[in-house]
Amino acid sequence: MGRTLRSRLEVSGIYLIVLVMFAVILYPLLWAVSISLNPGSTLFSAKLIPDNLTLGHYRWLFADPLSQYGLWYKNTLIVASFNALISVSLVSILAFVFSRFRFAGRKHSIYTFLLLQMFPVLMGMVAIYLLLNLVNLLDTFTGLILIYSIGGLPMNVFLVKGYLDTIPRDLDESATMDGAGHLTVFFRILMPLARPILAVVALFTFMAPFMDFLTPRIILRSPEKYTLALGLYNFINDKFSNNFTIFAAGTILIAVPIATVFLLLQRFLISGLADGATKG
Repeated sequence: MGRTLRSRLEVSGIYLIVLVMFAVILYPLLWAVSISLNPGSTLFSAKLIPDNLTLGHYRWLFADPLSQYGLWYKNTLIVASFNALISVSLVSILAFVFSRFRFAGRKHSIYTFLLLQMFPVLMGMVAIYLLLNLVNLLDTFTGLILIYSIGGLPMNVFLVKGYLDTIPRDLDESATMDGAGHLTVFFRILMPLARPILAVVALFTFMAPFMDFLTPRIILRSPEKYTLALGLYNFINDKFSNNFTIFAAGTILIAVPIATVFLLLQRFLISGLADGATKG
């Protein structure tokens, strides 16, 4: 009886912690949705359930001639898509090389990747700015994509390499004995099994341009090239003054492409786990 009671108390405690965490996450989200539906323009008149719900702020973002939100949305989608594509491609190749090949300087290269992650990004902003200015890539999507895709390489390569290390080398050797080359092993064996971790990398690298403010603030100058984080800043700082309701509507819409990509990648995550169970 004592053991049963203790078990029930432990389960109740776990559920209580989950409920508290859920409330902490959900409450700010509900307030953001509420503010975006509030007919006013400031935070002071907002209620958790507004008196007069309106979608006018969402319509304004895309329909009003003064709004560049649609352009910023397109810019962010372009940067995020190329960042995810380039990052996954580079990370998968580098992780494969570090995981399956032995060469001079391999261990020191891995340590260098880990060392680079210990320094904050802010330390390299001046050097990044000067480098992009030297090659005429300031105020361009190309420069921004390069910074995102290359800046995240060390940590992502380390994660994917660790995942590839868990895949038995017997699969490689069996394929090699059947006449498969390195590219065949890479594309036909390892990459299908690595889809779970590659899906994680793709999701995180796709999310980065939506969440980041500092990097586009330093690199981009033209308002028509702003990303969402940088453009939304103007709603509460520049000519749009303190229009927090429109700002809230714009931030809520950021979740749409991220949730869409997550749902699409979830299929690859599940299929990758199934393939790994079958081939293992």
